[in-house]
Amino acid sequence: MRSLWEVADFVRRMRRNMRFGEISRAPVQLIRVELRADIVECDWIARPPDIWDSSLRRPVRDRNESQQALLDAITVRNLVFDALPKIDCAVLRAFRQPAREPPEMILLGTVSREAPEVHRVNSLAMRAKLYGFCFILEDGFLRPLHVGDRSEELIS
Repeated sequence: MRSLWEVADFVRRMRRNMRFGEISRAPVQLIRVELRADIVECDWIARPPDIWDSSLRRPVRDRNESQQALLDAITVRNLVFDALPKIDCAVLRAFRQPAREPPEMILLGTVSREAPEVHRVNSLAMRAKLYGFCFILEDGFLRPLHVGDRSEELIS
């Protein structure tokens, strides 16, 4: 029963802490949380670009959206380990929801409680990689991951 309360606390913290992002004011949409023994899986829909960014050029808008997704992934990782003290490993996935299309995975991370030394790393993308997230960042934009096609890249 205690595990159920911890998961409920995680969901409440996520909703409270992730109502607004640093770059996009849209909320994060939680899709799924699954707790199995000492592993948790969590999936969410990444925030869409902020409506205030609509007048920006497409590359700038895409870069902002991708930076917000990376910031959110690191925040979700920290929330998981804060709210669920018995968890040592988490599988975290972020999806983008294109208009009228099925969601596409843009971030995948098998992360552990052991935090790497990231406080001296300025690059947000490198910090996310050090935490254990896999993604394809091209020209500042997170490209969809196709796990079957790129399994050798995602294992790193």
